[in-house]
Amino acid sequence: MSTIVNSEAKKVASAGFAEVYDPVKPYLEALDSFLLEQVATLEPEVQEHAHYVLGHSGKRLRPMLVAYSGWSDEGIENNAEMVQLGAVIELVHLATLVHDDILDGADTRHRQETASKKYGPAAAVLIGDVLFSHALKLAAEFDTNAVCRSVAHATARVCAGEIAQTYQRGEVNYSREFYYRVIQLKTAELFEVACQLGAQISGQPSAFCAAAGQFGRHLGMAYQMFDDLVDLYAEESMIGKTLGTDLKKGKFTLPLILLLESLPVAEKESLLTRYKQGDTSVAAAFSKRLHDFPIFETVVESFEEQLSQASHAIGGFSDVAATARLQTIAQLVRAQLARINN
Repeated sequence: MSTIVNSEAKKVASAGFAEVYDPVKPYLEALDSFLLEQVATLEPEVQEHAHYVLGHSGKRLRPMLVAYSGWSDEGIENNAEMVQLGAVIELVHLATLVHDDILDGADTRHRQETASKKYGPAAAVLIGDVLFSHALKLAAEFDTNAVCRSVAHATARVCAGEIAQTYQRGEVNYSREFYYRVIQLKTAELFEVACQLGAQISGQPSAFCAAAGQFGRHLGMAYQMFDDLVDLYAEESMIGKTLGTDLKKGKFTLPLILLLESLPVAEKESLLTRYKQGDTSVAAAFSKRLHDFPIFETVVESFEEQLSQASHAIGGFSDVAATARLQTIAQLVRAQLARINN
């Protein structure tokens, strides 16, 4: 267990994020080393499980936000507190994913077996708990209690979002307001706390710390919308599969909500009746209608609104080095969406 499986550098670069990965590559390498050290401090019975989860995670976007929010031209890979903060945020994120996969009954994530599939749901619950607990232990080691307080509060809000979504499954009264509320809690919350704490721990001015948090919140909202569009539009062949998976889980993303809003009432009611009755062919019926309305364009409008608010939040801090770096992330997310649109 000397290295983390499936280098995050390759994952990020292949996803088109090399532009924002390269400047913080030393930081993320230091983060990976730190996470491996933390696995070694866990009880022997859970080390294999923790290593598996860490080795099959995503792009490390939240630690990247920590790094960019506390940007220093001298580099931050040798700043032990910033590396530890990135680990705290990443461990919380991974813990929520482990628990989400249990609730969703998901077998794969990032083309690998989920912890729930590999070790069983009961063990996966405890794996997630271990990651949460260790994140809070690391958070408590900072000189200020702000890290522990903010991370605990964010964790509670992420869990609240999952509870809201879980209890809504099987219902058909989803709305844009509910969707925004859920992604604010489940996605944007950790983006916000990563940016706010990254700025704070690096010693940025308090006004910028608050602004960075707002940047993270709006970026998180935009990123989730981007993710929803990728699922449905990046590969035409995946539309039916993605819609089928989302409907099976009772997950109504913004494109699907907009489709329901656009359909004639009689057709909408017929499709929803079939959905409630468990008709597995309903996904194909939804897919057939997906391109009959300007749904992509409407989601893009909401996406652009969130990105604009993110950029505006830090727009008055041109004298802070982190500002330009964060704006680069916003610009890159916008560019990624443009690739789908083309």
